[in-house]
Amino acid sequence: MTAMQNVAIASHYAVHLPAPDDFAAWRERARGLVQCDVPPDRVSWIEPGGTGDLFAVEGPARREKRLPVPPADAPSVRASKRFLEVAKSAALHSDPARFGLLYRVLWRLQRFPRLMEDKADPDVRRLEELAKAVRRDAHKMHAFVRFREVEEEDGTPHFVAWFEPDHHIIRAEAAFFMRRFANMRWSILTPRGSIHWDGETMREGPPARRSDAPSGDPVEDLWRSYYAAIFNPARLKVAAMLSEMPKKYWKNLPEAELIPQLIAGAQAREAQMVSSGSLDRGERPATLEGIDTAIHACRMCPIGELDNRAVMGEGALGAPLMIVGEQPGDHEDRAGRPFVGPAGQLLGEYLERAGIDRSQAYVTNAVKHFKFVWKGKRRLHQSPGAKEIDTCRWWLEAERNLVQPRLVLALGASAARGLLGKTVSITKARGQPMRLEDGTELWITAHPSYLLRLEGEAREEQARLFAADLAAVRERLRELAR
Repeated sequence: MTAMQNVAIASHYAVHLPAPDDFAAWRERARGLVQCDVPPDRVSWIEPGGTGDLFAVEGPARREKRLPVPPADAPSVRASKRFLEVAKSAALHSDPARFGLLYRVLWRLQRFPRLMEDKADPDVRRLEELAKAVRRDAHKMHAFVRFREVEEEDGTPHFVAWFEPDHHIIRAEAAFFMRRFANMRWSILTPRGSIHWDGETMREGPPARRSDAPSGDPVEDLWRSYYAAIFNPARLKVAAMLSEMPKKYWKNLPEAELIPQLIAGAQAREAQMVSSGSLDRGERPATLEGIDTAIHACRMCPIGELDNRAVMGEGALGAPLMIVGEQPGDHEDRAGRPFVGPAGQLLGEYLERAGIDRSQAYVTNAVKHFKFVWKGKRRLHQSPGAKEIDTCRWWLEAERNLVQPRLVLALGASAARGLLGKTVSITKARGQPMRLEDGTELWITAHPSYLLRLEGEAREEQARLFAADLAAVRERLRELAR
C-alpha cells in the first residue's frame, strides 16, 4: 500500500462546493479524489448553506484535511458517456445526498465500467430517478413560466415571471429562455434565485418572493379567452391533465382559474350524452355508403383528428361471415381499404388454407382511423385506448346491423371489445363461441399482426392455434349454412 493510500484511508475529507448546481466543480474534485484512491465513505460533500455529515469532524479516527493532490502517474478516471449524461441532471436535484451518490457511482465505475447498464443496481436506479425528476422539473418550467408585462422608469417594457422549481434548475435553463425570448427584456424570479436578461447580457440575482412579481396584466384576458376557446371536452382526461399540470402551478397561470368550470361543463355534457345513450351523432346511416361518408367526418375521438383518413369496411350485405380487426394500419390508411398490409396478406393466406373465401366475407375494423405517432418520416402504430374503441363501437354496430352476418370473427382484444363493450382475454375466449346481444354468434382469435411479431417456436405455436381457430369457424359456417 502506498503512502498516498495510507493517507486517504486514515483521513476524512469535506468538499465544499461553490454552488448547489456546480457540476463542473464536483467533477473536478471527484476526479482528484478517485485518482488518490479515496473511498466514498471518506468524503463529505457540502453545498452552500449545507452542512457535512456527523463524521466530517476532526477526531482520533477521522481527520478532516485539505484535499489530496493526485500523483503525476495517477491513472485516468473512467466515466461512461451515459454516466456523464445522467450525472449532469442528477447534480441539479435538491437531494442533499446527491453528490455523495454521484461519487459513489463514479468510484464503482473504476472497477465495473458497465455499471450504468445494470438497471437493477440501487445506486444506478436512484441516480436515474434523480435525473428524471430534474428533467421533469425543467419541462414544467418551460411549460408554466408566464411573463407579465411591467413598465420600467424609462417607459420600456419588462416582462417578469414567477416560478417555484423543485430543484436547482434556474441557471441550467436560463439559456432556453434566452434563445426563446432573445429580443425581450425579462426576469424569472424564484425562491432559489433569479435570472435577468436585458437583450444582451444574462445576470443572476438573489432569491425572490412571490410578492416581488406582478400579479397580472391586460394581456391575460385575451389569454383566458383563447384557452377557453381551444379547450376540447372530447379530449378531457382529468387525471392526465393533473399529472402534466399539477395544481401547484395553477396560481401562476392566468388560464388556470377557468379549469374547474371547464371541467365541470365537459363532465356535465358527457353525463348528458351517456344518459341519452347518444354521442350527438344523430340516427345511424341507413346504408353502408352513408356510414362511409359519416366516419370520414367523425371527430368524436382524438384519432379522428390525426393526419389520416377513415377506412370503411369492405364486403356485401348479407355476407355470412364478418371479420373485425383492430384498426387500419399505415398501408390501409394510404389505400383506403381494410387488411391490405402485411397482416391482411397473412390473414388471406390462412383463410385460404382454412377453406374460407375472403371475397364472401365482410371485413372491417373496430376503430375506423389509423392511430399512430411520427418517428422521423415513419408513422408508428399505436393501439387504440378503451375509450376510443368504445366511441367507435357505434359505427361498428351500424355496419353489423346492415350486414347481418351469421357469424362474427373478432381478431384480437380490441376487436373483441368493440363488439362486446368489455375487455376479454384472448387466451381464455378463443375457441369458445359467444353470443352478442342480438344473438349473433361471436368467435374470438388472435390478430394476424401478433403472429408477425413472433419468431421461432412461439410463432409456430401461435400459428397452429390461429389455423385451428379458422378451421373451427369454417366448420361452424357450414353448420349454420345447413
